[in-house]
Formats: sequence, C-alpha cells, structure tokens
Amino acid sequence: MIIGVDGGGTSTRCVVVGEDGRVAGRGHAGGANVVSAADPAANLLAALREAMRGLDPARVVGGVFGLAGSGAGRAGRLAAEAWRAAGLPGRPFVVADVLVAFAGATAEPDGTVLLAGTGAVAARIAGWDVVRVADGHGWLVGDEGSGVWIGRQAVTAALKSLDGRGVRTDLVDRLDLGRSPDEIVSRVYAQVADQGPASLGRFAPIADEAARYGDEAAIAILIDAARRLTATARALGPGAGPMVLAGSLLTQPTELARLVRAELGDVETIPARDNAAGAAALGLRVAFPSADAHRRVIGDAHAA
Repeated sequence: MIIGVDGGGTSTRCVVVGEDGRVAGRGHAGGANVVSAADPAANLLAALREAMRGLDPARVVGGVFGLAGSGAGRAGRLAAEAWRAAGLPGRPFVVADVLVAFAGATAEPDGTVLLAGTGAVAARIAGWDVVRVADGHGWLVGDEGSGVWIGRQAVTAALKSLDGRGVRTDLVDRLDLGRSPDEIVSRVYAQVADQGPASLGRFAPIADEAARYGDEAAIAILIDAARRLTATARALGPGAGPMVLAGSLLTQPTELARLVRAELGDVETIPARDNAAGAAALGLRVAFPSADAHRRVIGDAHAA
C-alpha cells in the first residue's frame, strides 16, 4: 500500500491506496502547515492513524507528504516523526503542497498550479517536479490573496469602518468580534495566540459572502485578492500544460474563484480535486510506475 498526505493550513487529509490505485483508507485532522498551524505534528499523526485504522502497517511500502515548505527543515522532520509514531516502515518522501495539488487533478507531467486556501502560492510543474515558485512566503510576509490575507483585510476593514477611516461595512456585524475597535483587536489577537495565524482564514468565507451581497468593502478586498493571485500566477511566465486551480477558495463556488477566472481571461483551468490522492498517485508512480494507476487513484478518490 501507498500513503498520500496533504497537510494544509486548516486541515490534513490522508489517503491509503493499494497497488492498483484503489482507496483502502482515509484520515482527516487539523492543519499541518508548520508556519501557521497550532500543532502540525499531532495533526499529521492523527490523520495517519485514522487512515490506517484496520489496515496492516507491514503492507505499506511508501508514502508521500505534500507540505508547505517541501521536504527540507521542520516540515520534513515532522513528517518523519509522525510516520514513525504511526508505526509505519521506512521513511516518507516530502514534496511541495502545490505538487500534490497538481497531481490530484491531472495525470499530465507539466503545467501550472495556482493555490489559494489558508495560504497562497503559484508553481510551474515540469516532469512531476516543481521548477519555479511565486509567493508562498507565509501569512506574515506573503501569501497574497490567501484566506488568511483576506481574513486579515476583513478585520482591518471592520476596524476602519468603526473608527472613521473607511466605508461603512456589514463586516462589523458578520465577523461577530465585537462592536468596538478595542474589543475586536483583543479577540483577534487572542484567537491567533490560541489557534495560530491560520485561524484568520475562517473570516475569508464571511468576506466572500458579504461581497456576494454587495458589501463595498468586501468587494474591494476580493477584487484586490483576485488581482494579486493572478499576478502571482503570471509571474511564472508562459508554460505548457494545464493550469490547476487549487485550495478551497478557488475550488469551491466562491466569489473569489469567479473573479480569478475572470482575471485569467482565456486561460484554460481545471479544478484541483483530492490533494491527498495526488500525493498517493506520486507515490504510486515511484513504487509501481503506471499512468493508469495515477488516473485510477485520483478518479477513485474523487468518486468516493
């Protein structure tokens, strides 16, 4: 069996597949982004254990983790530690989260990924390898147009509305953080201290909904986010293959996704499907090279 793991900012998903690409187990836990998640190590282990429930660890011949920050440094160490703690043999490969997003959407070897979820990044893929990256620098200094970025802008817009620096916005009520700047600031800082910066991303769907209802401040935030995301993708330059739109903000029927597609114009895009299945498909390509198995695992995972 092969294990595939997708460790995002707010959730971790795990898929176990057989040699033929059929899904044998699934697991889910909280976020595993080493920059923004509160306890990535525990969440990786929880997802692995849930996915392997009732399965024999001795049958596992490999695994691929898709994590922000790729295989070097802390992300790689946490993946190896979780793997050992789950009682699994050997050591997993750790690759960039954008690569598993791409592999979960298509069996083509070349293309582009634009990802906007908790974080945001664009990457060029060639021969199943990440050859160029734009942004993905984390919530504090990058990830422009991401869920955390949008959430932070939404809080800022509410504060500006209350203290007279910005337009009146329904975000004050929708965010439900209080009615005074001091109260909002206090609650946001406490939330980040307790749950990590990724928790700011929960305000992004609120801003998206407000924009659909015509809120001026929310519309401005999403237009800005869409332009930043498409600028990130265009920074990679032209390239062969499909463009995969990944991350919850671009794969769900959001206002942001609509704006991004409009900004991209005639560029043909396909939505990401199951990133954990993409990680498993990459593992299958190494252990049992077969494009058919790749297509089967991402199709089987999507159908399930």
